[in-house]
Amino acid sequence: MRDIIQLLPDAVANQIAAGEVVQRPASVVKELLENSIDAGATEIKLIVKDAGKTLIQVIDNGKGMTETDARMAFERHATSKIRKAEDLFKITSMGFRGEALASIAAVAQVECKTKREEDDLGTELKFEGTANVTQGYCQTPQGTIIAVKNLFFNIPARRNFLKSDQVELKHIIDEFERVAIAHSDLEFSLTHNQNIVFHLPAGNLRKRISGIFGAKYNERLVPVDEQTDIVKVSGFVIKPEHARKTRGEQFFFVNNRFIRNNYLHHAISEAYKELLMPDQHPGYFLFMEIDPARIDVNIHPTKTEIKFDDEKSIYAIIRSSVKHALGQFNVTPAIDFERENAISVAPLKKGEPIRFPSITVNPDFNPFDASPRTEKRTSHHDWGQKQQKVQSQNWEALFTPQETPEEQQLELEPNWNDTDAHEAEHIMQVAQTYLLKATRTGMLLIHQQRAHHRILYERFLKNIENQSAASQQLLFPQQISITAGELQLIESYLDDLRQIGFDIERLGKTNLVIQGIPLALQEGESLQALEEILENLKHDSASFSLNKSHQLALVLARHGAVKAGKPLSVEEMIHLAGQLFTCQVPQYDPIGRPTLITITNEEISKKFN
Repeated sequence: MRDIIQLLPDAVANQIAAGEVVQRPASVVKELLENSIDAGATEIKLIVKDAGKTLIQVIDNGKGMTETDARMAFERHATSKIRKAEDLFKITSMGFRGEALASIAAVAQVECKTKREEDDLGTELKFEGTANVTQGYCQTPQGTIIAVKNLFFNIPARRNFLKSDQVELKHIIDEFERVAIAHSDLEFSLTHNQNIVFHLPAGNLRKRISGIFGAKYNERLVPVDEQTDIVKVSGFVIKPEHARKTRGEQFFFVNNRFIRNNYLHHAISEAYKELLMPDQHPGYFLFMEIDPARIDVNIHPTKTEIKFDDEKSIYAIIRSSVKHALGQFNVTPAIDFERENAISVAPLKKGEPIRFPSITVNPDFNPFDASPRTEKRTSHHDWGQKQQKVQSQNWEALFTPQETPEEQQLELEPNWNDTDAHEAEHIMQVAQTYLLKATRTGMLLIHQQRAHHRILYERFLKNIENQSAASQQLLFPQQISITAGELQLIESYLDDLRQIGFDIERLGKTNLVIQGIPLALQEGESLQALEEILENLKHDSASFSLNKSHQLALVLARHGAVKAGKPLSVEEMIHLAGQLFTCQVPQYDPIGRPTLITITNEEISKKFN
């Protein structure tokens, strides 16, 4: 029998190894940025074309490499930070050159120019699928320039699995933000197709967060600082009133390395317990400094998952640290980025005497005096009378029924042709949730929220297919702040959103302005609907793209539908029932729940037996 086990050629082995590190353009960005940081760079430029499919170029002013180091960096199993097996548990750097460069060169065309400060000429290398094409000297500034062109050019199957440019660019921006936040003392810039997406000067963490997510975040941040023998926790959490319905700004860093950890995320959620609504998510930028010997960063190829030797203690420390910060934060905004939020006490002017606080009392006040109050009472008493009257009015207003935005007129057709006295006698609302309508054979119960959900779903779906929808312009346009990555995602769906009634324009790098909304939506529901659409795009963009019309109609119909517990007029009940039976599938709402049930006269009679 002939032997069947053979050693793979180096080219094939390199491509297999590259699959663990280079999954998409964002993987290349992460590795190159981390290499530049470990090279001691103070200024790092990232240039991308076609979401990294055509070009990924990183330019830094680091210490550069010698001719030998430049060549060795592209060899498999070459590294600058490991000499023996024990070093795996003492890693503090991100990875100076080496390791990832061999994987990148195996699946792309790579050009590298590097020069040290003491060298007269730099070194230039060119690779094409692990084959060393050229190596020589070049004129280049101090630092390193690496250009990765035509990613996966030699593996067409892998290239075909890449997503759209908007999705891939979002992943690149995510990786860029993680590295930039972790190293706020360095200058970063990101350019895509010759458009500057970010230019972040060196500064402190607060300034870096505001530079990425917008200046408004300066007032939303609550500092966290806790020192223990196990771990040091620092950074910021976002005030509860600014929590979002999407999982947006959630960043964990361990020794300046971004990680994902659902267990520690739960610790923060517990700290926010009773401060957030069930559908809201906390935001945080937390850094943990811990002895490298107490963690293992090599359980995942991209090192985004690590193991702690005492995870339960770290969980408790993070939860108490965040809870303590939320309990003592003050709401005084800090205008200066270089200053933390704190109460500013004006200094005492030179020569100004110190004034002690004084208390003013009314000497004529008698709490046991039941005599009628006259106009001769002192001003203190008059003030007390007014306050008592105002408080009484406030309490009375508390029990006065007021119309809330949800109780405004239900968005229905303007005419009521099917309304008459005969119908009005045969329909009523039960528990402000169900419509009870008498029929010849029994009774019909309609769930008002599910029924309206079905009506609006089919209406929005038809508008998307026909590319026609009415929009109501807002008197005061609404502004929504999102990250640059989220903006890239939602921009690809702006045309679809306009087809169903949204009038949305881009404002700057991280803001959208809503000038008009669909007729079926209330003003307060529009932001929630957009946030849900964005959440779906972030976590399941492939499924959303395949059923784009269905997903958009489903989200908008859910937010526009009349809620259970809202009282309806007779005209609204009759019209809602009439519209339901004009739908293609009146028996079920868009997610398969029944909208109506029938109770026959025979079933009613049996209840009395």
